[in-house]
Amino acid sequence: MDLIDVEILRFLQKNARASLSDIGQKVSLSVSAVGERVKKLESSGVISRYVAIIDGSFFHKELTAMMFISLENPSYIENFLKFVQGENDILECHYLAGNYDYVLKIVTNNPSTLEKLLNKIKSVPGIVKTYTNVVLATCKNNESVFPE
Repeated sequence: MDLIDVEILRFLQKNARASLSDIGQKVSLSVSAVGERVKKLESSGVISRYVAIIDGSFFHKELTAMMFISLENPSYIENFLKFVQGENDILECHYLAGNYDYVLKIVTNNPSTLEKLLNKIKSVPGIVKTYTNVVLATCKNNESVFPE
């Protein structure tokens, strides 16, 4: 990967629907050369996917919370992860080192829907401790790493 690839990645981060022609003008390459580079970035896994980032407020999803979870022991992991996959308001699940085993990023409608989900989560077998923080404001939210 060279500096031109990095510039292509930065351009695609701002607008993944940009045409190869627009990218080529930005990085001073032909459309075919840009196309080849983008295909290599995709096939090598540098670009893992293209997504539409949806503003939750259009669906009344305006409350974000981070919930830390401790499991009793590792035998409960599979069932817990299956539960997490089935809940649309859980956007992220990260396995942690430290005082808790997992952290969930939850985006839901309001305090009432958060309470219902938290009670549902707490009823999952093996969960022994939770700690929840409600997000008041998001100061930075990058969807992917910055290519450098």
